[in-house]
Amino acid sequence: MQIVRLGVIGLGNMGKGHIGYLLKGEVSGVEVTAVSDSIQANLQWAKEKLGDQVGLYADPYEMMDSGLVDGVLIATPHFSHPELAIACFERGLHVLCEKPAGVYTKQVRQMNEAGSKANVKFSMMYNQRTNPLYVKLKELIDAGELGEVKRTNWIITNWYRSQSYYDSGTWRATWAGEGGGVLLNQDPHQLDLWQWTISMMPKRVRAFCYFGKHRNIEVEDDVTAFVEYENGATGVFVTTTGEAPGTNRLEISGDRGKIVIENNELTFWRLRTPEPEFNKTFTGGFGQPECWKCEIPVQGSYPDHKGITQNFVNAILFDEPLIAPGEEGIKGLMLSNAMLLSTWTDNWVDLPIDEELFHQHLQDRISNSSFQKEAISK
Repeated sequence: MQIVRLGVIGLGNMGKGHIGYLLKGEVSGVEVTAVSDSIQANLQWAKEKLGDQVGLYADPYEMMDSGLVDGVLIATPHFSHPELAIACFERGLHVLCEKPAGVYTKQVRQMNEAGSKANVKFSMMYNQRTNPLYVKLKELIDAGELGEVKRTNWIITNWYRSQSYYDSGTWRATWAGEGGGVLLNQDPHQLDLWQWTISMMPKRVRAFCYFGKHRNIEVEDDVTAFVEYENGATGVFVTTTGEAPGTNRLEISGDRGKIVIENNELTFWRLRTPEPEFNKTFTGGFGQPECWKCEIPVQGSYPDHKGITQNFVNAILFDEPLIAPGEEGIKGLMLSNAMLLSTWTDNWVDLPIDEELFHQHLQDRISNSSFQKEAISK
């Protein structure tokens, strides 16, 4: 194979955005040869942009069976991601899936199992993993520069969304239409980076999610979560769509200091002597380890979505290691599922979560969702 023939399922904002940079030739070794969308106007848009040679399909499964594609980029509503990915795997097609991996881990686990049996490449569109800031953070932690992680703290409240945003589509911010709120729509990248940069998942979660606190919606729009890790470390995750001005600050503390990412800068407050060693030997009253403020240079470009797509293509053509393997999509989703389940049960939730219990709670909410009732009435 010298070029990857790519099919795109879903021509909403994200699908059109991906096609935009592919049309400009900003990713090498790939060509969009077919698209699928249930809306005729979107197919007409694709024909005008891509030309008469592109395959146009209202049915995504017909596109998969067309023989026109080697791989598929899935950019459809959240609920359909696992179902479409599994269908691709069954046909031997490579898959690049938009975030989130799905709505609930039970369906994503089934997707991962199907992907592991197929001899194909499977990647998630976790484009934030190409951001040099987070790449450098992971590099420092993996190299032991921070020592053992003791605490993580992410305040990500700059996701401001007005009521008019939610009113722009009846499916938005509904359990039946979208499957969740800020955790599933805005935060998947941060939830992924939260565990990816430190190479640790929490062992249990206690969260407080507020539903329709700031807006007239039925899903969560304000969340504060506390987590515990196996090594005794703790963490806090705070997010909302109803706060202005918002904050995006990630702070990770370890034996050798703390690292802060804020305002696109990475600062390492490095201890000259590791805290456990200082504590063991210090005999004074109010002393503390000498600390150096280090502005860490972060080099390299930020290829964003294009970087993940190029990596996906290179993995198919040259067996390049994937930056965001598809099976890792379940990790960030499990964090969001755990936060919701903790709120619904008013209790701690151990990880891995009880997938059946979460699915049961979610289905109860879907059955009473305004979007579901609207669909039934039609």
